[in-house]
Amino acid sequence: MVEHDAFHATREAYDAAASVYAQMFRDTLRDSPLDRAVLGAFAEVVRANGNDQVADLGCGPGHITAHLEGLGLSACGVDASPAMITSARQAYPGLRFDVGSMASLDIADGELGGVLSRWSIIHTPPRELPPVLAEFHRVLAPGGHLLVGFSATDDPSHPTQVFDHTVAPAYRWSPGHLAAMLRECGLAEVARMTREPQPTDRRQFQEVHLLARKASGTG
Repeated sequence: MVEHDAFHATREAYDAAASVYAQMFRDTLRDSPLDRAVLGAFAEVVRANGNDQVADLGCGPGHITAHLEGLGLSACGVDASPAMITSARQAYPGLRFDVGSMASLDIADGELGGVLSRWSIIHTPPRELPPVLAEFHRVLAPGGHLLVGFSATDDPSHPTQVFDHTVAPAYRWSPGHLAAMLRECGLAEVARMTREPQPTDRRQFQEVHLLARKASGTG
């Protein structure tokens, strides 16, 4: 019940913040060369595997989905917030955006060449994350790639740390612990990029991108 309530509270909070988010984040990649590089590498390995179908899970106002499309992928966006999806559809009418839950995606088994989860797991309570990661695995084709972005804990011995996110309570993760959780559900780490906080950053957290791959020949 706690997790159910947390999901609905988070969705309502993002509904209320949708218009502000659309204005704040639509140009964020312009001044983020490292993020562009990571997304570019993700797009390249997805294309190289022969399946360019990608879902941006927790897509928000859709700017990253549109960026992936611009990198040569066939990208769609999914978000739990109806207001975010409305904003994304208005901004990018040529792309597909659907309201949905990462824990229960309306996507067929093995349909996708790639899954992007960019700061979309941070509001998921820790005991609810394994089913979400299993769902990522389910929708990926054999050899498909997952790119997950998140804020890291300060102490590697702590699997998670709660922090006061602007919109809703959120969790930081130990990169090693999260990589182990991915391995347990059949997603092997390929690479990781860690960005140190800048002095001007509001939150002095490391930002991490983990790239993982679903084994070929697995369902």
